Amino acid sequence: MRIAVPNKGRLHDPSIELLERAGLHVTDGADRKLYAETIDPDISVLFVRAADIPEYVADGAAELGVTGLDMVQEAGVEHVAPLLDLEFGRCRIVLAAPEDGPVTSVDDLAGRTVATEFPNLTRSYFSDAGVDPTIITVSGATELTPHVDMADAIVDITSTGTTLRMNRLAIVDEVLESSVHLIAHETVRDDPKIQEIETAFQAVLSADGKRYLMLNAPEEHLDAIRDVIPGLGGPTVMDIAGDGMVAVHAVVDERDVFQTINEIKQLGASGILVTEIERMIE
Repeated sequence: MRIAVPNKGRLHDPSIELLERAGLHVTDGADRKLYAETIDPDISVLFVRAADIPEYVADGAAELGVTGLDMVQEAGVEHVAPLLDLEFGRCRIVLAAPEDGPVTSVDDLAGRTVATEFPNLTRSYFSDAGVDPTIITVSGATELTPHVDMADAIVDITSTGTTLRMNRLAIVDEVLESSVHLIAHETVRDDPKIQEIETAFQAVLSADGKRYLMLNAPEEHLDAIRDVIPGLGGPTVMDIAGDGMVAVHAVVDERDVFQTINEIKQLGASGILVTEIERMIE
């Protein structure tokens, strides 16, 4: 089983971290950027340009891929299915034009020119909008094209919009909201090994922002403590022999830990322990 992951750029390190957290330790070096084994002898990793990963999966060179949804849609390959939103690498593909310029809506681009690194996405977007501009493909510095009279607008990737504002460009419309996904070829998506990997990735995502809370509490205050820490499906409660105390275990949101600890201490809780959760299957 081969997983294609980005070989460099902003998606490489988070992809390797996800593999590690899911228990698929890369054993012979992610720095080689070509091929590596994992701790599972049945799973290996290919290091590929993010934009090429959909093609690798479509052609069967890799059974799974980790890449942006924008890359998948731009590639336009058949029989590749997104399995899981991995919730990192979030960005937007947007239509932008010079501030205070004549383009303030999609309809204003009829008969005008649009520059982009995403020609397939851009054509599809304008086709759905019923507008037919001239689309030119550039390989970089897309934001410059309206200022040198190459284009009237651009379709480009943005995370915060800062680069657009620095280049005096205003967002006209959103083309696509994207994040990194786990993708697979449709013919193998039901393979037990792929489902095993998907479950491992989902367990990591489910654990994000969660903490495991353990404490001892007076049994007489248990109902009040339950109200404070309902937990994931309710806390687990275990009797402690002979002293009127119970042990309470619960999964809580990280953002609630500070307030929760203070409230349960006032209810007589003791021996409070908060730990990180590496993986969690709901």
